[in-house]
Amino acid sequence: MPERHVLGAGLSDEFAGEIFLTLANEGRLVVASEEADSLIAGLEETIAILNERLNVLDLWRRAPRLDGRPSAVSGAVVDTVFADQLCPGRIERAARELPKYVAALRLARRELAVD
Repeated sequence: MPERHVLGAGLSDEFAGEIFLTLANEGRLVVASEEADSLIAGLEETIAILNERLNVLDLWRRAPRLDGRPSAVSGAVVDTVFADQLCPGRIERAARELPKYVAALRLARRELAVD
């Protein structure tokens, strides 16, 4: 499977949702509709995963125990809590920011003429 790059990834540790929205609103961000649709689909999948992880974190914060949970659930809890410990708040920030990327791409989506 080809590697996917998310807009703004690698630029810094922060997200650029507001910048992309501004550029799209000003008409300075233009993305071919097929590419925009692909990026939007990938971002929406990522947002769904982030929301699942937020639910896991919420459950963990309310009851920080693994006993009695199925091993698949325990594994997801450990992975999610570990990721949150490495970068506290990053999952929450991503869940807030990535919908802005989707909105910007929808605004920037254009049918571009092929020469």
